[in-house]
Amino acid sequence: MISQTIKRNIFDTSLLKKIVIFAVPIMAMNVLQLLFNAADMIVVGRYSGSSALAAVGATGSLINLIVNLFMGLSVGTSVVVARDYGASRSDDISRSVHTSITVSMISGIFVMILGILVCEPLLALMGTPHDIIDLSTLYMKIYFVGIPASMVYNFGAAILRATGDSKRPMYYLTITGIVNVILNMFFVIVLNMSVDGVALATVISQYLAMYIILLCLSKESGALRFRYKKMSVDKSKLKDIVKIGLPAGLQSLLFSISNVLIQSAVNSFGSVMVAASAAAANIEGIVSTSTNALYNAAITFTGQSMGAKNYDLIDEIAKVLTVLIFATWIVLGGLTVLFSEQLLGFYTPDPEVIELGVLRIKIMMVAYFTAGAMNVYPGLTRAMGYSVLPMLSTLIGAVLMRIIWLLTIFTWYPTVAVLFAAYPVTWALAGLGQVLIFFYARKKIRLNDEIKKDDLDSKLKQDEITLAE
Repeated sequence: MISQTIKRNIFDTSLLKKIVIFAVPIMAMNVLQLLFNAADMIVVGRYSGSSALAAVGATGSLINLIVNLFMGLSVGTSVVVARDYGASRSDDISRSVHTSITVSMISGIFVMILGILVCEPLLALMGTPHDIIDLSTLYMKIYFVGIPASMVYNFGAAILRATGDSKRPMYYLTITGIVNVILNMFFVIVLNMSVDGVALATVISQYLAMYIILLCLSKESGALRFRYKKMSVDKSKLKDIVKIGLPAGLQSLLFSISNVLIQSAVNSFGSVMVAASAAAANIEGIVSTSTNALYNAAITFTGQSMGAKNYDLIDEIAKVLTVLIFATWIVLGGLTVLFSEQLLGFYTPDPEVIELGVLRIKIMMVAYFTAGAMNVYPGLTRAMGYSVLPMLSTLIGAVLMRIIWLLTIFTWYPTVAVLFAAYPVTWALAGLGQVLIFFYARKKIRLNDEIKKDDLDSKLKQDEITLAE
C-alpha cells in the first residue's frame, strides 16, 4: 500500500520509482486515448477533407465546457477512496464506490440531454464558421449519446487509481481504443460516412469501456466490489465527494470557459485556422495528458498519506513530482516541437494548415512546464482537503487573465501569435498561484496536526492528575 512508504530523501529513488510505476500506465493510457482521438481527426481529415477536420476540432472546447463540471466530481471520488483505503476503512470504501457509480450514471444522463439541446446554439454563439457548423452540430449530438458511458468509466477508473491500480484502466482503454479506430475506418472509409461516422465509433467504444470497468469492479473482492443491488447515494459520502470534486469541476468549467472564448477568437480566422489549431492541440495533448498522469499520482499518493497521517511524506511527493514536470516538458515538449511539421502532416496534406499548426505548437511549448505546475499542484492541495483555493487560483490566474488578454492585448494586436501567447502567460500566473497555495495548505496541515497533538497531550496529563488524586 502506498501509504506505508516512509519519509525519504528525494535522491533515494524508492519514492521516485513508486510514483513513476504508478504514473507511467496513466501516461500510456492518456496518450493512447489521445492517439485514438487523433485517429478520429486523421481519418476524417484524410478521407473527408479539411472542413470535416475543422468541424470535429471546433467542438472540443465546447464539449469540455458542458462535461467538465460533472467529470470533476471523479476527482472527489479519487481523493475520498484513497483516504479510506489509506486508513483501511472497508465500509467507507464500499459506500464510496457505490455512491460514485450511482452519481456518475445520473450525471451522465443529465449531461447527455443538456449537450444535445444546447450544442447548436452554443456553436453559433461561438462564431463557428458557416461552412462547418452543421457538421459540428451533427458530431456533437451523436457524441453526447456516449457521455453517460464515458462518465461511468471515468469514475470507475478513478476508484481503481485511488487504490494504486493504474494498469487495468490502461488495458481497458487500449481495448476500446482499438475498437474505436477499427470502427472509424469502417464507417468513414468503407461506408463513406463523415463526422457522423467518427462520432458513432466513439459512442460505441465508450459503452464498451463502461461495460468492462463495471465488470471489473463487480469481480473485485472485499470492499471494492461493486454490486448493482447496492447502488445508492450515501449522503455523507456524497458530501465528501462533492466537497472535493465540485471545486475541481468548477475549476475545469471555468478553465473551459476561457478556452471557449479563445476558440471563438480562433473561429474568427476561418476554417483553415480552426483545422490547424485543432490538429496542433491534439498533438500538444501528448504533453498535457502526461502531466495529467502526474496529477493523478499527486491525488493518490497524497490522499493515502493523509489517510495514514504520514504528513512528512507529502513534501517528498511534491519534490519528485516537480522533477517529473520538468522532465516531461523537456523530453516530450522538445520532441513535439522538433517533429511538429511531420506530425501535423498525418492530419492533413494542406500546407497552410500545417504552417499555422507549427506556429501554435512552438508558442505553446515554450514554457509548458508552467502548465505542468498549474495542473499537478492542485492534486497535492486537493488531496490535503483544500479544494476551493486551487479553483480560485485558476479563476484569477487563467480564466480572468485570458479574458483580459483577449479584451486588451489581442484586441490591439489581433494576430494568431498574440492570441496563442495568452496560454503560456496565463499558465505562468496560475502555476505560481498553485505552488503558493500548496505551501499554504501544507503549513495549515502541519499546524492543525500539532494543535491536535497538544490537545491530546493536555488531555492525557489531565487524566493522569485525576487518577493520582
